[in-house]
Order: sequence, then structure tokens, then C-alpha cells
Amino acid sequence: MYNYDYSMLTGEVITKDNFEYEESRKCWNRAIEKYPLIINYCNDKEDVSNGIKWARKNAVPFRIRSGCHNYEGFSTGNDLFVIDVSRINSIFIDEDKNYVKLGGGVRNREIYEALGKQGYPFPGGGCPTVGVSGLILGGGWGYSTRLFGLSCDTLIELELVNYDGEVIIASEKENSDLFWACRGAGGGNFGVIVSMKFTLPNKMQMATLINGDFNSCDIEETINLISAWQDMYKNLDKRFNGKMSIYNSQENGRGVKFTALLYGDKNEANQILEPLKRVSSNSFIKMEYGTVLEANRKIQDSHPEYESYKSSGRFVYKEYSRSEIEELSHLIETRAEGAIYTAITFYGLGGAVMDVKKEKTAFYYRDAKFIMGFQSVWEEAKYAPVNRRWFLEKFNYIKSITEGSFINFPLLELENYKKEYFGENVSKLVGIKSKYDPLDVFKFPQGIID
Repeated sequence: MYNYDYSMLTGEVITKDNFEYEESRKCWNRAIEKYPLIINYCNDKEDVSNGIKWARKNAVPFRIRSGCHNYEGFSTGNDLFVIDVSRINSIFIDEDKNYVKLGGGVRNREIYEALGKQGYPFPGGGCPTVGVSGLILGGGWGYSTRLFGLSCDTLIELELVNYDGEVIIASEKENSDLFWACRGAGGGNFGVIVSMKFTLPNKMQMATLINGDFNSCDIEETINLISAWQDMYKNLDKRFNGKMSIYNSQENGRGVKFTALLYGDKNEANQILEPLKRVSSNSFIKMEYGTVLEANRKIQDSHPEYESYKSSGRFVYKEYSRSEIEELSHLIETRAEGAIYTAITFYGLGGAVMDVKKEKTAFYYRDAKFIMGFQSVWEEAKYAPVNRRWFLEKFNYIKSITEGSFINFPLLELENYKKEYFGENVSKLVGIKSKYDPLDVFKFPQGIID
């Protein structure tokens, strides 16, 4: 059916005829079942440039892929060309000039290892295989967010390949409008990132990793724990951040759990957590004081190799009443058929996120209190349709008590998605998109231009 000449492509080319194809096509979210025509593993920016030129010459639509973590699989698709940058994963640390330069395919674990071994923290994400480029393009939440800001906030320069296959630089001094857009407007819109340069934070060797699980919570205890979590964040030390979930697990039943990181010792952690401890004696709280690198390794190791799920995220701007928390808890009282896990999660914001002026980057929701995540996880593919329907039905209530959607937790069925993701930045972003991609070459579902 397809008879393309691939000789123009460099790097490794995987087609449906290759033995490696089946593994190469998979997303981290195994519920995404897409069958691209070609996957091009690029080793450098020249490979990326050749890929874009090839796709345009042959009129083949394409997607950009790094960590394969897009919730809705927007980095892949059926019968199209995937430009994969995961092998552009060099890391260069210049302590004299106070920066670290990453290839466009570097993932969380790789940068944590490289910097952590030299005593530096990094404001990355929690999952080890998430690509840093995708993380920063959507802003980027992590356990260090309240201390160092979003992942994009220490970014000082981007190198990307544009629609013509040309390499351009984006920084505060060069193509500053594009640099603004690339810090919060999401991946896939403007070009393919091949390198990123970040300011090095001050060295911080030690931190306390905290994991808490409140098993078999009744509704009153759940309400009190979420209320206490809300209250903690009103005047919380910037060195602390975490996420708290109301969960319903096939393995562990119903409960509330949290994971947090404090750039401080156990005594300080105990003081911060005192409000939670007063709520429930039916709890298990584990504190581990060690290096920042050890803490990040444990956080990342807690993630599965892959999952099948439907998930999304919204922004919390209000303090929830007892009745609203009760309603949230009721949403997951019963899991969807075939689901092994469901949760509603409060990801902490504030701190350094709010210290950056709202107009400084394209990330619109800097003044939110939390990101609220919602997910349903299953194992057998036959349960995908019923879980998706269950999720969308429950999502209506979550949408009613939140504002805007987090572009790094996208939702395919989101109405008026541009307004939800970008707020009042929509018109500015459309203008920047038209300037740097006038032919709308970088086109995908839920792109800035329809």
C-alpha cells in the first residue's frame, strides 16, 4: 500500500516489517493502541531535520516523541511518521558557567542521576521515563516545584528544529516570544526540541522522603485528611511539596496516601506533618533522610514500567468544603468494571510557582493551589471502553469545581480545549504559532491551531 523511499532518512528507521516494530510502537499508557507507519530514532539534530524534510516531501503527517508518556497518545498515531528523539540524550554540566545542557531526549532518571551524583537537585518530574522536553513544554510539576519553580522556570535556552528543518535558538534574547510559548504551551506545536539549557540550582545534598498511607479510611477521616492537606498549604515551607490521593485499590481497599519531599531533616518534617498525624491514628508514615539522589531514585522506582489508564488533571483555586470533599470521595466509592485502581490526587502548587509573574511564561495557572489529578487504571484491554465511560461521567463533577486543565495531563474529550489549557493566552499563542509554523506543519489533535 505504501511505497516510500526512506533513503533520505538518517538515524534508525523502523517500519511495520521490522521485528522491533511491535515494541517500538508502544506508549507508556498501554491503553493507547496506535500503529504508526514509520518510527525514526534520531541520533542528532541532523536526523531530526532530515525527518521533517522527508515528511513534508512525501506529504506524510508526523508526530514528535520523546518519553512516550502523552496521556492521550498525541505523540503517535496510525499510519503516520514518528520522529523519536529519545536517543538525543547527552548531558553536559558546566559548573563554572552554572548551567546544564541536555539533549532533547533526556529523561527524568538520566538527569537526576547526572546532577545528583554531583550534589545538585533538579526540578524534574516523578516518573523516571518521562522526557524532560515534554515536561518543560507543559510547565512541569515535581516534588521540588515549590522550592525551585516549575521545570520550565530554570530553562535559559532551547534549540529546536523548525518546520523547514532549520535549527533555531529560543531564549530571552533570541526569539523571545517563542521561548515564552515553549514554557507552558505544551509539546508538539512549534518544533522539535534537540537541546535544552538550564541554570544549575545551588547544591543541596540531603532531603527527607516521606510516604504516608492511611488505610481503610471512613468518610469522616478522609474529609479531615484532605482538609488538613489544604490547610497545610496555606503557610507551607517552600522546601516541602507532595501529592495526596484519595484512592480505591483492588489490592489495598480504600484509603488516603501521600508522597512528599522536604529539603530538610526528619524533625522539620514531623513538625510540618503534625496536622495530618492529629487527624488519624490509623496511619503508616515512613520518613527517610538521605541524599536527594536517593530520594529521587525511590520516588521513580515506585512507578510501574507501564500502565493502562484514563487520566487527566485540573487546577484547584478554592478551598473545598466538607461536602465537596465528601462528594469527591463518593466519586471513587466503586471502581469501574475491571479497574484495579482509581484515585483523585492533590498535587501541591504555590511557593516558587507563584513567585514567577504570570505573564513571564505561557503557563497560565500559576496562582492555582493544586493540580487535581483523576485516574482509572485497568489491566485487561477488554475493560478499556467501560473505564473510559466511567471516567468521563465522573469527570463532570471534577470539572464543575475546578478551573482550567493541565496540558501535561491532557484529555481528548475536553471541550474548548484551547481555553481550558491556555486561558487568556490563547490569542498570543495562536500568533506565535503562525509566526514560527506558518504552514501548520506541526499539527496534532488539540494543537494550538485546529
